[in-house]
Amino acid sequence: MTNLIQNLNQGLIVSCQAPVDSPMYEPIVIAAMAKASVNNGAVGVRIDTPNHIKAVRQKVQVPIIGLWKQVIAGSDVYITPQFHHAVAVSVAGADIIAIDATTRNRPGEEKLVDIIAQIHQELGKPVMADVDTIESAKVAVDAGADIVGTTLFGYTAATKHLTPPGWELLKQIVENLDVFVICEGGISSPQMARQALDLGADAVVVGTAITGIDLQVKAYTKICP
Repeated sequence: MTNLIQNLNQGLIVSCQAPVDSPMYEPIVIAAMAKASVNNGAVGVRIDTPNHIKAVRQKVQVPIIGLWKQVIAGSDVYITPQFHHAVAVSVAGADIIAIDATTRNRPGEEKLVDIIAQIHQELGKPVMADVDTIESAKVAVDAGADIVGTTLFGYTAATKHLTPPGWELLKQIVENLDVFVICEGGISSPQMARQALDLGADAVVVGTAITGIDLQVKAYTKICP
């Protein structure tokens, strides 16, 4: 697991995702995005859904951080919320399993520490904990997470008044926790990615700014008369 994670060190990870209602939401398109990213230097990719992960796995050899977004009634946790979702992501070909590691109520009776332990023991895969605060980061590390990402900063009730990137959160994690840290969320330029690394991030995830054609075009058309 250590060697796998170190392959990401000081590198760019591209999140290749698309809205469900977008023409880009085709496995072949997501796989092409991933391949193009790797061809141009990305050290890893972050992919949602088993079908997309399977398609990407056929095109790239770099580490895949896999997840499965699922909306479950009664819980706000949606990134690989339960162990059976992690199993599907692993079987599809992900090397690292990303999970929501916030302190919000989880669906069912599974606890964060139990899901991480199961992923380690039954799937043999490292876990990336997507967090929103330093408190959830500490809980995730104590639960055994191998990687902590600032992914959910600005997207939970506790942080919705804040706007990514989570520079302060990143600094807090770097200063207080001995864990591989990925800065994810709100990185929209090479200069911002460099800033994340300078602040102590071990790697950077960029999504919308590179692969988010739907959101990017909407942003540009808003300024058109």
